[in-house]
Amino acid sequence: MKAIVLGLDGGRRGEVELPEQFNEEYRPDIIRRAYHAEATARLQPKGIFLLAGLQTTARYYGRRHAWRQTINTGRSRLPREKIPGGGTGRVRIVPHARSGRRAHPPKAEKNLRERINFKENNKAIRSALAATANATLVKARGHVFERAAPIVVENALEEIKRTKDAKRVLSALGVKGDLERAESARKKRSGRARLRKGGYRTPKSVLIVFGEDKGIWHAVRNLPGVDACRVDKLNAELLAPGGDAGRLAILTENAVARLKENGLFS
Repeated sequence: MKAIVLGLDGGRRGEVELPEQFNEEYRPDIIRRAYHAEATARLQPKGIFLLAGLQTTARYYGRRHAWRQTINTGRSRLPREKIPGGGTGRVRIVPHARSGRRAHPPKAEKNLRERINFKENNKAIRSALAATANATLVKARGHVFERAAPIVVENALEEIKRTKDAKRVLSALGVKGDLERAESARKKRSGRARLRKGGYRTPKSVLIVFGEDKGIWHAVRNLPGVDACRVDKLNAELLAPGGDAGRLAILTENAVARLKENGLFS
């Protein structure tokens, strides 16, 4: 499979043979599993203090005719505090009582991580890479572009250091519509979700894959929905956000060469 190499002005510079990673079979099931493995790796176990709600003098006094007994006194037979003078105070310990324990607290030993085998993860990355070259899958994700997928650009793209220059080049490469789509669809999260990730939800746009970072990462990091990644750091979460493959990708010649020479993810 060959791809056209474009210049920073959008003009044709030649052709390049895509490496064998782009010939992988499309496996959405493995891609989604690899995505969940990446996403759940960020989850942190949480639990409660084991003695929460139990550090009290309260206990249940239920023996008939015993000191502080609560039978036949017109009160609920529940754990109550000891108070001076031999009486009983407020209900404690039980979940429905004030300052009581939680009925079903989060447990730190709960397994939150979904794991995936090394070879299976590599297969998922290869499959997601191949999906970036399938225009039908890329358009199904909602991306707007004017070129053939994937877009391969000359290595000068890696040397861009300013955001305005990056926007100009991306527009010349035919992905201006996709940048506008991500920016216009950025919306405020509702409810308590406003406290998460800055309070906004931004659709994913272009993924820029480079061989060596000479400034491109800083140039595009503030563009809505745009991600930039070194080719050997690719994962299923970048190539298939949400587990859906077919992300619009822009690769530099250097990135394509490293995929082929180093046999990454093979």
